Amino acid sequence: MGGLLGGQRVGAAAAAAVKKDAASYTWAAAAVGSQNAAAYQLATQVPVMAVGGFNGSDPSPTLRQFQAYAAAGKVHYFIASGGAERRGGPGGGARGSSVSAEIAAWVEGRFTKVTVGGATLYDLTRPVRK
Repeated sequence: MGGLLGGQRVGAAAAAAVKKDAASYTWAAAAVGSQNAAAYQLATQVPVMAVGGFNGSDPSPTLRQFQAYAAAGKVHYFIASGGAERRGGPGGGARGSSVSAEIAAWVEGRFTKVTVGGATLYDLTRPVRK
């Protein structure tokens, strides 16, 4: 499953990682844009937060709200956007909002990166030790 309307392709290993222990979280994962979130939600049948709404351009949730969700243990993984953040912002370059980019940068700088079956996930339960 995956590739839905330009969303990420979801491999079996990545889907299994997101699905594991999903009942312990409000959202098993968060992804920029609803296409990416939907691809994971359909592949796993567990809740996945769409950061930035449909294409990642809405300022919802805010960075502060996302930080609170992470601190409260409500989100397990943040799903990287396939390198889109390197092209000017998550969600596909100019389509991502500055809020989505702020959230992605905050996550990347603070949490452990895990590569599963070619997908890059950030485990929001494992801060990077500095």
